[in-house]
This record gives sequence, structure tokens and C-alpha cells, in this order.
Amino acid sequence: MTDEVEQEVSTGSLPVWDQVERLAQEAHARARGHDEGVVADYIPVLAEADPSLFGVCVAEARGGPVHAVGDAAVEFSVQSISKAFVYALVCEEHGHEMVRDRVGVNNTGLSFNSVIAVELNDGHPMNPMVNAGALATTALVPGASSAERWEHVRTGLSRFAGRRLELDGVVYRSESATNTRNKAIARLLQSYGRIDLDPLEVVDVYTRQCALRVSARDLAVMGATLADGGVNPVTGERVVSGQVCRDTLAVLAATGMYERSGEWLFEIGLPAKSGVSGGIVAIAPGKGAIGTFSPRVDPAGNSVRGRLATAYLSRALGLNVFASSAQPSVQRGADASGRRA
Repeated sequence: MTDEVEQEVSTGSLPVWDQVERLAQEAHARARGHDEGVVADYIPVLAEADPSLFGVCVAEARGGPVHAVGDAAVEFSVQSISKAFVYALVCEEHGHEMVRDRVGVNNTGLSFNSVIAVELNDGHPMNPMVNAGALATTALVPGASSAERWEHVRTGLSRFAGRRLELDGVVYRSESATNTRNKAIARLLQSYGRIDLDPLEVVDVYTRQCALRVSARDLAVMGATLADGGVNPVTGERVVSGQVCRDTLAVLAATGMYERSGEWLFEIGLPAKSGVSGGIVAIAPGKGAIGTFSPRVDPAGNSVRGRLATAYLSRALGLNVFASSAQPSVQRGADASGRRA
């Protein structure tokens, strides 16, 4: 159980507008020349993406501006990044304890579509950022029918983005024709009593949520909503509570970059989520978020250029949540009361 107490939050602020704008442009220029990685092709339509596309966007929290560079307005399917925001919607609906018990929060250390972790844990999903946990999460979306549950997802993610998001029908049909593994995972979860609905309907809603069209700018605004305690910094609308943001960012820090999550935190130090179509969203609590898009991905499914740009901005903007410096106002050797020890 967690104690519900009033929390003081102090996370600093971003530099002035001109500096953020300049650094976003520098991040794009530094990463643009990297051609490592390949365009994902396990979903056939994704293989048609233009590998030269590259967009970077920084959205500031607290009603701040948006800094977009390159192909930041180009739309692509959100894919696994949707998991983070559907998880937040479900936490808002059902609460901290219920979702933690049903879905889990621990990293599997395995690939995103593995079934081994489910079998090793008596049918219990390990976290909402791999497919088994994401399907269990989508099964918790409220609604009397799959159509209502889908509309709840689409509307909720649109509120995070600050605009109406649309389904990419071509991507949806391509994924629906090839998602036999997700159907198998959903049936496995049903056999363990972890999904109460028709597993194929759950897979259909999940497939639709992954096929929503977003841009790097959308991802930055969606992430900045989590950074801003659940308030969309562009529209001013409260989307989820501050506690839901905290829970979601904690899960992203531990599991958002799959089996590379530890490496990502060690090198970049931000809660983040990637999608195999080439998107990444990284969140700096209280400050803002970075959204990137570049279709070339590494073996773990993370955008190569996106990772490089995010790493640069994390350092240049002082976003790493583990970084600190000595406070000059505190005397060395003083005890908690301020007296010299």
C-alpha cells in the first residue's frame, strides 16, 4: 500500500526559449547523418517508410512553447508508444493498486513479444510495456463493447496530443493480417484468467491503438502532459491525475525501452517509450518532453537517430533525472539543522 500524502515537487525548469530552440536544432543536426539501423519490416507496411525522415520536437511543460525541427509534423503509426498512454488512462479509471496487481511493473529482460515471462510467472503479465501486459491493460479499458473501448482509447490519446488523432487504416489492416502472435498471447492470458473479455476483441482494440497516426510534435505534447502532472500544456486540459503521471513515468523508467531500459537510463536518464515505426517519447518530470521520429531502428526496436538526439538533449538541457550538483548554499559538514558537525 502507498500512503496518500501531499507531495512537494521541485524539478527545476528548462533554459530560456532561444536556448531550447537552438539546442533542438543542434540535436537534429548531430544525429541526422547517422544511417545505422534498419526500417522495421515485420509489419509489412512499415517497411515502406522513408528512412531519410527525421523529426525532433521539444514541448515545454507549464503551458510552455513547442520547438519543432525537421520532419516533426510527418505522421506515422504510434505503435508501442500507445502502451504508455493507454496505461495512464486505465490507471485513471481503476487506480494504482488494481492495475499494479493485474498487469505488473517489473521488467522481463526479454523481447517485447515474448511469452516466456508469462509462463514463468503463472500467467501473470510482468509490465504494461511488453505485449502481454499491454493486452492485459487494453482489456481493462472501460466500455460495454469493443467499439466503445476503442473510442475511449482514441479519445483519451487525442486529449494527450491536444488534437483529434485518426486511425491509419492501411497500417491497421496490415497488422491485423499478421498479428497471430498477439492473438496467441491474448488466448494464453485468457487461459490463466488474466483477460475477462473475448481475447480476439482485445487484440483488435490493441491493434487499432497501435495504428493511430501521430507526429514527433504530438509525442512531445503527449509526453509533456505526463511531465506537467497530467495537464496538457497546449490545451490546458487535465487529462489524468498527478499520481497517474507518477505511476506511468515510474513504469516507463523501468520498462519503457524493453530489454535496453537499464542501458537507456544509465546513458540518458529519462523515462521513455519507443515504437518500432521509429518514434520515441522521453519525459523530464516538471520540465517537458522530447518527441522524435526516424524509421531506422536498432535490434531492440529503438530509433537510432531518435536515441542520439534524445541523449544530446538530455545532457544539453539538464534533463537527466539522476543528475545533481552540489548546492552552494549548504555548508560542507553541516548537520540536518544547518549546524557544523
